Amino acid sequence: MNALSPHRDKILSASHLLGIEGLSPPEISRLLDLADTYVELSLQINKKQDTLRGRTQINVFFENSTRTQSSFELAGKRLGADVMNMSVKGSSVSKGETLVDTAITLNAMHPDLLVIRHSSAGACELLAQKVDCAVVNAGDGSHEHPTQALLDALTIRRRKGRLQGLTVAICGDILHSRVARSNILLLHTMGARVRVVAPTTLLPPDADRLGVEVFTDFEAGIADCDIVMMLRLQLERMNGAFVPSTREYYRFFGLNREKLKIAKPDALVMHPGPMNRGVEIASAVADGVQSVIKEQVEMGVAVRMAVLDALSRNLPGGANA
Repeated sequence: MNALSPHRDKILSASHLLGIEGLSPPEISRLLDLADTYVELSLQINKKQDTLRGRTQINVFFENSTRTQSSFELAGKRLGADVMNMSVKGSSVSKGETLVDTAITLNAMHPDLLVIRHSSAGACELLAQKVDCAVVNAGDGSHEHPTQALLDALTIRRRKGRLQGLTVAICGDILHSRVARSNILLLHTMGARVRVVAPTTLLPPDADRLGVEVFTDFEAGIADCDIVMMLRLQLERMNGAFVPSTREYYRFFGLNREKLKIAKPDALVMHPGPMNRGVEIASAVADGVQSVIKEQVEMGVAVRMAVLDALSRNLPGGANA
């Protein structure tokens, strides 16, 4: 299937993927359906397609992320794109170049797809206003991480057959987590019941306005849940004492075998990674039979292939819908 195939109908109405906010249930479903096909492709010996042949994809990561960057790189290459990873540490950015100047420089290279991760919320949206190509938000500050939410949704849907009606507990550092925000938006949009479970110091002040149930007692929060999604304690984003100690945090908000019994017997355990074993999750649970953490990584490549494919269809010459 090449980039001009008449069967490549449009999937997304927007030119960019800057967040889950604004995506309709049909758009999310179409993305997940497309990602499903790429899961099957990844199991074949020949994993390459020419869907993005002739397209240029530039990955610009202002924050380090081995997992996300490598999966975007692999996704682009499997679709046949020319993929370049821009090293920010050795670039003009590290010498004080503004984000707008960086956008102008990148735009002059005529990329088709730009994948951005940045420590500031809204950075991806600013870049999208300054370039002529499709922009994918690979995480911006504490704002959003849309492809992580999509891969989490795909993992759940493949295991449970649905998203609607499931009870999902998102546990841990909600305050600093872009993963939590994107997951809340997606799950709520798709009809799931969402709980956030955290100490008061790690809850955003407007938590009750996010359409979720708020728990500060861990056991009560995960009781009878279909999904227990643990989050990393983001110590690098904390300016001050949000938790007394990691040991104390694990005692009250860490997931171990005993606490997991409070959730449904067939509950799935998730974690976006990287994990702090013994801080938010016990190794016995992370590596246990209810864990789908490895599947989340596998789904990451498929979802990012789907996103790149979908956005390319909105580029000139990208679809004959």
